[in-house]
Formats: sequence, structure tokens, C-alpha cells
Amino acid sequence: MKSSIKWVKSYLKPYRFGWFWASLLTVIIALTNVITPYIGGTIVDQVILNNRTDWLLPLLGLMIAVTITRMTLRYIYQIQFEQISQNVLFKIREDLYVKLQELDFTFFNTTRVGDIMARMTGDTDAVRHAVAWAYYNILDHAVLFISALIFLGAIEWRLTLALLVVTPFIAVFTVLLSRHAGQAFYQIRESFSRLNTVVEEHIGGNKVVRAFVREDFEIEKFNRFNEDFRQRNLDSAAISAKYLPIIEVFAGFLSIITVGLGGLFVINESMSLGDLVTFNGLIWMLNVPMRSLGNHVNDLQNFDASTQKIRQMLAVKPQIPIEQRIEVPRLQGDITFENVSFAFSDEPEVDVLHDINFSIKAGETLGVLGETGSGKSTLVNLISRFFDPTAGRVLIDGIDIKEMNVLNLRQQIAVVMQDVFLFSDTIKHNIMYGAPRVPFQRVQKVAQVADASQFIERMPDQYDTYLGERGSGLSGGQKQRLSLARGLIKDPAILILDDTTSAVDMETEVKIQEGLRQTSGQQTTVIIANRISSVKNADKIIILSKGRIVERGTHQGLLEKGGLYYQIYQEQLGQAEVGEEDGI
Repeated sequence: MKSSIKWVKSYLKPYRFGWFWASLLTVIIALTNVITPYIGGTIVDQVILNNRTDWLLPLLGLMIAVTITRMTLRYIYQIQFEQISQNVLFKIREDLYVKLQELDFTFFNTTRVGDIMARMTGDTDAVRHAVAWAYYNILDHAVLFISALIFLGAIEWRLTLALLVVTPFIAVFTVLLSRHAGQAFYQIRESFSRLNTVVEEHIGGNKVVRAFVREDFEIEKFNRFNEDFRQRNLDSAAISAKYLPIIEVFAGFLSIITVGLGGLFVINESMSLGDLVTFNGLIWMLNVPMRSLGNHVNDLQNFDASTQKIRQMLAVKPQIPIEQRIEVPRLQGDITFENVSFAFSDEPEVDVLHDINFSIKAGETLGVLGETGSGKSTLVNLISRFFDPTAGRVLIDGIDIKEMNVLNLRQQIAVVMQDVFLFSDTIKHNIMYGAPRVPFQRVQKVAQVADASQFIERMPDQYDTYLGERGSGLSGGQKQRLSLARGLIKDPAILILDDTTSAVDMETEVKIQEGLRQTSGQQTTVIIANRISSVKNADKIIILSKGRIVERGTHQGLLEKGGLYYQIYQEQLGQAEVGEEDGI
């Protein structure tokens, strides 16, 4: 808890003066609560018993003035705390989002989306709640309790001492509640993350669910996680139900002791009736903090559990940190793999790539073929340094890319990924994503190269057409062509095409290849494909199998070898003779 409080203090530091004045107002308002009961006791002793009726209106006026002042100042400090809490919430969410931009593929491959969303929403809001509401209520109740003890002790110390006998019991059960509630709230946050993940997966995969008629299965799965979340909250409620009634009972004894023992003192004339009225009017200042103690503990435990979750994410270190390294004004595009092997961190004993060696010159095109799972996408991910090799080196222009500034490196590489992602924005802005300041003519040019201009111009708003989430409404081939245009607009030194034309027909692929050939020589191109037609014009072709290069050469040279490439060629094109003219 101490570390969580210390952590949130760093976010409160810019607002420390506003925080101080709001806290001071909280203390002042809490102290003024003794005035109204004191005035009530004075009215009983002086106006009613001593018949000083001329005191009534001034005392009532003072009581009204104090009440209005207290309400006004309470409104002011509550607004101040709320403003500060919203600023803190904004900064925490900003830090989390910035952290997400720093983290690499390894983190996202091993972290559930639901966990990330829970940190960004529920956990951050729990911190805001603690800053905006829990803090000033705890401060208010602490001042109420202490000031009430002092004032009540001044009125009748014996009665005050009798009340203090009850408070240790309340403290004991509150500590027990705190110990059990902490773990329960942590489990609630975990269950909430899992529930978020299920909902996110269903929304993202709703077409698959409907295609396979698995609505009932998904509902059943959701209900399991929803039931777990419900049960976690019920477990937490059961803990509160076990201890809060006991705390409430002991808090209720405060009123019983006041009326019983105080009444006896009045009968014995050791205490005036007005003092008893004042005492009884102040007893809520002991009662309310005691009754609220359990809720405050729950709030603090929820705050602590949430801050631990947030701090865990903020503490994650990327395997590929953004550091100041060598900045290259413009890459030429020479690529060399020297004895490169790679394994994912969760399975370090399994090499996805093993002893990869090849080189291509600037302006050349490399084709990469291989069966599913052979390591093709992983290979090109190493070029952009989305991952680092576990052995060997990747060099660009003769420089180990680990020595380069990773942002500078990626700015000069365009990756058109196999898994196409389009943003909820216009077609124009999706294409311009990697180069937001290019002229519109450039957007049109790359759309033509990607054979996307025709279908774009048929749309109602053409390039200003707004796309739905993930490009809903577009076919797979249309999405791929927009993704290709987005990669080309960067004018990169290295262009990586990861199975970019898998969803388009052969005629469209030919048009795209012709457009790419018009830009060939301007950048180094790496093409991952399953179709030989996509790579047959490449300067070099490598065939991957189980993470190893099993064949390499040119299209004609590989056909003459009669190996794996030749077999793929036969399967795809139905031509058995090596030297026969391609009809592609």
C-alpha cells in the first residue's frame, strides 16, 4: 500500500498546491461540524431552560450561515479534487498508451487484449476514484473523529472515555476485513481482465461465430467467465457481509452508551441537558467514521490492487528498447543475414529459423517461398527489428541493425503485412498513415500502382470515403491493395511484402506486379508469397522449410535443379517441362 501511495504521489506533484488547498478546506469544513451541535445545545440551555428568547434568532441565523458556508466550501473542494483526479487519470492513461507504443511484438504476443483494456479502463478509474473520492472522505472522517473526541472530552470526559471502550473492537474487525478484502479485490481485477478478453474476441470474430453457427457455444463461454466475475464479486461481498455488520453493531453501541450513560449524568445533574443535546448531536462524528471504516478499507484495497496492475505494465521493459543509436540519413538497402537463428522467448529450445545466410544488393528483389510455419514472416520481422536474432547478425548497408536507432531504421522500411489492418478513417488517411504530409497526387499515384484507384473512384466519396472498423465493407483483396498503397507511399529504402496479393485474383496480381516493376530499382524489395507467380521475376529466390534455407537461386535456375521449387511450380502451373514457356 505504501508503494502504491508513493507512486500516485508522483502524479499528484504538478497539482500539489491545489491538492493542499483542497485538503485544507476539507479539514476546515470537518472542524466546523462541531459548531451546529454546540449551537443546538446552547439553544436548549439558554433559550429554552433559561428563557433567553432574544438569543433564538441570532443563534438560528448563525446556524444557517454556518451550514450554507459549509455546503459552499464543500462543493468547492469536491470540484477541486475531481479536477485533479481527472488530470491524474489523463496522465496515467497517457503513460500507459505511450508504454504500449514502446513495447514490442513479444509483449503483445503474450499479453491478452482484455488485460490491456482492463488496465486502461477499470484499473485507472479505480485510481481516479481513490484520488477524487476516497482520499477526501478518509481525511474528512479522520478529522471528524479526532475533533469529536477532543470536543466531547471537553464536555464530559467520562462519557467520552466510555465511548472509546468500543472503538478498539471496531479497529480489530476492520483490520481483519482489510486482510481478506485485499486478495479478493485482486482476484476481481483478474477476472475482469479475462471477461474483457472474451468479449473482445467475440466482437473481433463475430463473422466466424456466425459462419460456424457457434452462437450458443460463445454464449455459454461468456456465461462461464461472467459467472466467475460475479462469483468473485460475491466472494468480496461475503467478506464484507461477514465483518461489516459486526462493525456496524459496535458503531451502534456509541448511540446507546450516549443516551444511557448521558441520561444518567443529566439525572444526577453532573451534566446539563444542553450538553447532552450537544453530545448527542456530535456522536455522529464518531459513528459515521466508524461505520465507513470498512468501505474505506475496501476502497484502499481496490486502489492498491489496481495500482499494482498498472505499475506492472508500466514496468515492462521492451526487449528491443528505443535507444539513441546510429542514425542513417538514407539507407541504400543492402541486406545481409549472417548465421541467423531465432527462437521465441516462451520456447527458447525451438528454433523458428536456423543458420540463415543470404545477402541481396540495394535495389534487388528477394522472393521467399515456403510452407506454412516455415519461418517466412519471422524472417522479414527480423529485418524491421520487430525481433532480434537469438544468434547471428542482420546487417543493412554493412551495419548491424542492433547498432542503429530502431525508429530511424523502421522509418526507412515499409512492411505490408499479411494480416491487413485498416483504421476507422477515410481511405485517403489510411493510405497516408505512414506519410501524413505527402501531396494528394502521391496518394493517387500509389493507389494506381497497387491497382486500388479503380474501386476507390467508384465509391461515393472516393478517397474521402470513411471506412468502418478494420475496413469493414471492403473485400479481402481491396484491403490488401490499400495496405500495399500505404506501404508504397513511404518511398522506403526497403519494401517488405508479406503475402500481399494472396486475396486478389491472378489478373489483379499481374497489374500489381507491373506497377511494382515500374518502381523497381528505387528500393530493395522482399516478397513473401505462396504463389510462384509473385516471385518468379525476383533477382533471388530462397525456399524455406522448417526454418532452414533448402534452396536458393533464380526462377529459371531453380526450375533446372528439379527440386522443391520445381515441385511447387508443377503443382501450381501444371507444367512438367523445365524449359517450357511460362503462361503467367
